[in-house]
Amino acid sequence: MATVELRFSAQPEHVRTARLVAAAVARRAGVDEAVLDEVRLAVGEACSRAVGLHRSNGVTAPVRVLLSEEEKAFSIEVGDEVPGAGVAAADAAGVPGARSGAPAEGFDDAEGEDQMGLAVISGLVDDVEVSAGELGGIIRMSWPRTGSAERV
Repeated sequence: MATVELRFSAQPEHVRTARLVAAAVARRAGVDEAVLDEVRLAVGEACSRAVGLHRSNGVTAPVRVLLSEEEKAFSIEVGDEVPGAGVAAADAAGVPGARSGAPAEGFDDAEGEDQMGLAVISGLVDDVEVSAGELGGIIRMSWPRTGSAERV
């Protein structure tokens, strides 16, 4: 299993770089060309969400992106270091594990951008998992590799 790790400071201008790297690694991993736009958009949304959470909560740690080539799938994890309220069963966007409330004093999710970003991601990616805890949150997304899924 090959893995690429990308860390970048929570600045909006770095999101484009993360999208480009994700698309390049996904292509090399064998993700179908028709799906690469979805990969770019989903990574952009997840990274923008993480950047927004970091900036609005004064977190100076870098945003973390892990791109992994597995036997039958290509997966991406976007991690932030904003403490969450734990893992909820579901949220308004329909994404299991999304943050359901403010974990700490002064927490600000940029007035619903958190939920909007999760809704966009869940519309782009069939296999998405969101978790949050005391150390931060992770959005894990995966796509089948070409030839690894039977086509109808």
